Amino acid sequence: MNSHAQAPCAHPGFGPLPRRLTTAVRIGGVDVGGGHPVVVQSMTNTDTADVASTTKQVAELWRAGSEMVRVTVNTLEAAAAVPRIVDKLAMMGVNVPIIGDFHYNGHQLLTAEPACAEALAKYRINPGNVGFGKKKDSQFATLIELAIRYGKPVRIGANWGSLDQALAAQLMDENHALPEPREAAEVLREALIRSALDSAVRAEELGLPADRIVLSAKVSGVQELIAVYRELARRGKYALHLGLTEAGIGSKGIVASSAALGVLLQEGIGDTIRISLTPEPGQSRTNEVIVAQELLQTMGLRAFTPMVTACPGCGRTTSTFFQELAKTVQEHVRAKMPEWKISHPGAENLTLAVMGCVVNGPGESRHANIGISLPGTGEAPSAPVFEDGEKTVTLRGENIAHEFVALIDQYVERKFGVDAARGG
Repeated sequence: MNSHAQAPCAHPGFGPLPRRLTTAVRIGGVDVGGGHPVVVQSMTNTDTADVASTTKQVAELWRAGSEMVRVTVNTLEAAAAVPRIVDKLAMMGVNVPIIGDFHYNGHQLLTAEPACAEALAKYRINPGNVGFGKKKDSQFATLIELAIRYGKPVRIGANWGSLDQALAAQLMDENHALPEPREAAEVLREALIRSALDSAVRAEELGLPADRIVLSAKVSGVQELIAVYRELARRGKYALHLGLTEAGIGSKGIVASSAALGVLLQEGIGDTIRISLTPEPGQSRTNEVIVAQELLQTMGLRAFTPMVTACPGCGRTTSTFFQELAKTVQEHVRAKMPEWKISHPGAENLTLAVMGCVVNGPGESRHANIGISLPGTGEAPSAPVFEDGEKTVTLRGENIAHEFVALIDQYVERKFGVDAARGG
């Protein structure tokens, strides 16, 4: 059991609440639930049948820090491409579990392409469109039987936009017969919860153990999502995947996802997360990974890369230099982190500060492992640097940015390098 994930708050009223213990699931070498750290997941937006572009994007997402990557499997061509994608990733040294996302015809594709069924680390199926009418039960059973045959876990992912209409109609009819019927929205929310939970129970009846089941029940409204997942957590011990579906573009998607997932994570709910951002034109798909990491790190649940505290700027900071330096520092440490993760473990916990004037600059810099207080308008053109609360040097001139980045690298080497690990 992961002690960090299970640790209670260090001080009453501060930090996240203890994690709710769910059933642990192993997904292609990654442990989910059972007290393990919350896992960051992402999804490609390429045509999976295009092996080259999908492999490239999976690798980019992995390098950004995605610990699992989901791909669409909607055609025979896409299913046939999956083993080739997995093989190419392995040749590149990209060891990331690939999850197959199935809707409508997953039972057919996995049956027709056994190599795909074998290559995937997990199957994601939607109880709202796994089958309709008389075919629903048999097609769901086929998918579960395939998962059992190949030893794969399954995420049963209900979604507000593709709700099981038969179940929704049944619950609506039952509600209508009550002396005091509930609001329609509440009934539909119950249908979403029941769709996920009932499907999980059925999967267990078919022989899929609970330690190979992950549940999700996604909606696009913040308050609805919180209510749904609180109920899922209350009613069962299945591992839970969190995500606000169709979160949106830019700041709207980031704020909405962070608001919803932040509340749930604070309550100890959630074992994997995805931030479902609509990429802005020309923007990298990896932004959703960075936002997920930063959400977990700012909440104190995990550490992925050194975080930079930076001054927002005011009338005292008419120069843009501190903004440029903060950007340079953040980009530098994020670029170095894949290397540091291997050669300098612990560097991800480093705290940095780039401040713009004398008001809060020295104080914030002293609180960080390494910080710099740049001169504000009218201040002396010097920039004191603090390491672990002590002033170590004052930088001046045109090369402050280069010199400060070099000081960060030296600090990481000194504190987290091989010699530091050996105690000298």
